[in-house]
Amino acid sequence: LGDKAAQFQDSAIKAMTYEGNTYGVPYSIENIGLLRNKAIVSEPAATMDEVLANGKAAVAEGKAEFPFLVQMDPKQGDPYHLYPLQTSMGVPVFGTDETGSYDASKLELGNPGGVEFAEKLVAWGDTGERIFNSSITPDIAKEKFNAGESPYLLTGPWNVPDAVDAGINLAVDPLPTAGDSPAQPFVGVNGFFISAKSQNALAANEFALNYLTTEAVQDSMFDAGGRPPALTASFEKAASDPIVAAFGEIGANGVPMPAIPEMEAVWADWGGTQLSLIKGEADPATAWPAMVSNIESKISK
Repeated sequence: LGDKAAQFQDSAIKAMTYEGNTYGVPYSIENIGLLRNKAIVSEPAATMDEVLANGKAAVAEGKAEFPFLVQMDPKQGDPYHLYPLQTSMGVPVFGTDETGSYDASKLELGNPGGVEFAEKLVAWGDTGERIFNSSITPDIAKEKFNAGESPYLLTGPWNVPDAVDAGINLAVDPLPTAGDSPAQPFVGVNGFFISAKSQNALAANEFALNYLTTEAVQDSMFDAGGRPPALTASFEKAASDPIVAAFGEIGANGVPMPAIPEMEAVWADWGGTQLSLIKGEADPATAWPAMVSNIESKISK
């Protein structure tokens, strides 16, 4: 990208860079936030306990059917959406090196707060308070929220347009904390890449570098998809919308999605273990450490 890199948000450039090389043109930044139906709960809350108290009160008063909604994959749970709650308990996936890059040798899922977080998954799961429901798929979560059946939906900007179209009086709140640390979501970046097998790499590079980096294109991508633009000038225009600005503020406190090969060894055990805990089929004291051990073994191979 050369000098053009300075025109983009830092997090977008970092996400497109691996071992010092920038591999693509970023066009959007996305992270989750907490959607709130202001017609059901009028004010934001700082902690997960406060959020759940508000949600339970709404159910008790007949204003809602679900106190809180978050999607679950029926086979893998959803560690992506639950990550800010986990990080707020001091349990990131990986630590970082002196440059701030992820260090796969520093697996932090085994931090002391890990088992405590696992206990919360059981307490909030199918056999507990049913805050996290293993049968709530992404489509069901969106449908129920847009029907006004819950004050909260933990999701990303991709579900905002449909909520607005459904007439929800919408706010985007900072992510609630479950522990004493900040709730840090993963920040994902979407971008354009050129195939190494491109038949006309020169033309493709010209198109990517001098067209896809323009305000006009980045503005149009935002209009089409609703995801905050990666180009700073386009983001500043989009942030005149308070919902976009709110997602941007949340993302500013987030952490990049790990772009290291070792992350592939994490997802299956992590998601499967979380789902077992949410279903009440696993013991936190043994399941979480076993998960950490399995991931460590895969990474070390």
